Amino acid sequence: MTDLSATPRLSLPLLATAQAQKEVTHNEALVLIDALVQMAVVDGPQSDPPAAPTPGDAWLVGAAATGAWAGQDMTIAIWTAGGWRFVVPRAGMRAARLSDGVMLRFAAGLWVAPDSVAVPVGGGTVDDEARAAIAAVILALAAQGLMIPS
Repeated sequence: MTDLSATPRLSLPLLATAQAQKEVTHNEALVLIDALVQMAVVDGPQSDPPAAPTPGDAWLVGAAATGAWAGQDMTIAIWTAGGWRFVVPRAGMRAARLSDGVMLRFAAGLWVAPDSVAVPVGGGTVDDEARAAIAAVILALAAQGLMIPS
């Protein structure tokens, strides 16, 4: 059996056999789990760290990161009482962006927003009831962060 120092998916720190101060490693893992499970980020991707973060808040780090985020491009930045923690996202991860309510997903190395869908206009026969129904569906999907109305 191999002795892993971190979990394979989220790189959560693991306790080592006969490790002193196990609570440090355990608490670090809990902080990361708290930030990553049902992830909600304040904003991003952005390159500049916020001026006054609150413990527990997270951001998506963009390209060409600056300041305390320098060298952490395309990671998830989590502010804790002990400073910044960074997690490398995996394909398929999702995050709710609190600044606009959009649900982002990580694919091909980028955080991707849903495609925008236009409300129907024009056509040979105008059906106001059908258009109203389609507009209602689009608004409902947008409220869930699944699409962006144009």
